[in-house]
Amino acid sequence: MPHPDSPAPVPPAGLGRPAGPRHFVLGAPAAPRPAPDDVPARRSPTASAPSAPAAPAVTTGPPPDRPASNAPRRQRPLLALATALALGALFGSATTGVVTGLAVGPDEAPPPAADQGTGLTTTSAAQRVLPSVVQVRAGSRGGSGVVVDDSHVVTNGHVVVGSTSVELMLDDGRTVAGRVLGADERNDIAVVEADLGPTPAAALGSSAALRIGDPVIAVGSPLGLTGSVTAGVVSAVDRSAGGFPGPMVQTDASINQGNSGGPLVDLRGRVVGINTAIATMGGSGSIGIGFAVPIDRAADVADRIIRGS
Repeated sequence: MPHPDSPAPVPPAGLGRPAGPRHFVLGAPAAPRPAPDDVPARRSPTASAPSAPAAPAVTTGPPPDRPASNAPRRQRPLLALATALALGALFGSATTGVVTGLAVGPDEAPPPAADQGTGLTTTSAAQRVLPSVVQVRAGSRGGSGVVVDDSHVVTNGHVVVGSTSVELMLDDGRTVAGRVLGADERNDIAVVEADLGPTPAAALGSSAALRIGDPVIAVGSPLGLTGSVTAGVVSAVDRSAGGFPGPMVQTDASINQGNSGGPLVDLRGRVVGINTAIATMGGSGSIGIGFAVPIDRAADVADRIIRGS
């Protein structure tokens, strides 16, 4: 299937050109795009979406029952201003202290998203999963992957297509060689075998337990930026996307080139999907509509690849 990615700026030496994710163009048929020279042709799935509804009309005139004369209303702002000045003179020091504090107080970062029922946060989830996320370099291309046991990494098929060997950059900075065991093109899941040393395996969750609105994070190497984390929620749990053989998990966590093959993670740090595709408008980047292969299906596919190798 032709790879749909448009050319991207070349990242620093050694990072590889970011791969994926698959694109679904909204509002217009997906036009085929030339694939890079070192990647076999792939066909881009498409998905359509209804046109955005027309913006509601804005009425600028007064409501029909508003009095024609507004003379009495002109006196009210003057009265309110006089009252405010009088109160300001009376409570000047106290009021100034409050306003000044609000205006020049130190910036405070918003608290991380949390599950109110458990107290878990995106920060704790990222700390749990980051040691298990790797950058995948396949020739001049780069993507992401997640360690599932002591010698196997799951990634996207379109990240490693055409390659038999890859390099894996681990969270601790080590780079190891890997062998592509196989790939399932329809599900876009591939498995890489490598000597991962002490790298921990990620905990796998259950995509069947996901609910719309659940907080999630997407972890990977967008544009070669290893170990990047974006946060969002589950937008849908059974979305039909392109030519994938089963329902996909939709999320608004930002997914960009290089995120392909990385994990979608719940607040307990468990992998609930493999980030694979995005919807775009006219070939743009992330617009907050991303898709992940549910981990229940991805794990089954990976297990078949491993057993059949």
